[in-house]
Amino acid sequence: MGRYQSESRFYLHIQLTGIEPPIWRQMVVPGAISLHTLHKMLQVVMGWENSHLYLFRLTINKKTMVYGLPDPDWDNADMRIRDSRRTKLDATVWAEWLKLTYEYDLGDSWIHQITIEKIEHLQDENRNEDSFWMTPRCLAGGRACPPEDVGGISGYTSFLEALRNPKHPEHTRLRQWVGASYDAELFSVQQANSALAILD
Repeated sequence: MGRYQSESRFYLHIQLTGIEPPIWRQMVVPGAISLHTLHKMLQVVMGWENSHLYLFRLTINKKTMVYGLPDPDWDNADMRIRDSRRTKLDATVWAEWLKLTYEYDLGDSWIHQITIEKIEHLQDENRNEDSFWMTPRCLAGGRACPPEDVGGISGYTSFLEALRNPKHPEHTRLRQWVGASYDAELFSVQQANSALAILD
């Protein structure tokens, strides 16, 4: 569980756009995974619940390619969606200067900017059977991700205002809705890695 065979390792920096102070994560993943598997890993380390559609976008030479799960009910003549289950990370993002955008929940439209900080390839002298196996890890991060269905960036801003002010008319309702344990400033690398370890 949680181990993958790969000749490359990708060091990623992921940041939710449009939110200050930033909500971000740093992680290392095997290059041989599919973009769909990367989506599942991002859900875990960010703290989302995987209950909405997603898209990856990669722009090279002013041409944008879109990856996701093709849905016949959501076919768009203007946009061809390549199947993320059949698209490998290392075959798609092959250089450190390339930037990948990950959009989760096409209604709330949470845009994550993924920066490739480093791509590590196994050298010939290091090649033995065990060296190809790796466990993805979250290395660092800051702040909890917004709750699901909070209403995008504007809804999240209003939600935080109400949560921080006990006299706000929505404070009690929103605290009950989000749960007593929710803390916008809290992120645990250990929890993220425990969840990654049991990801199927």
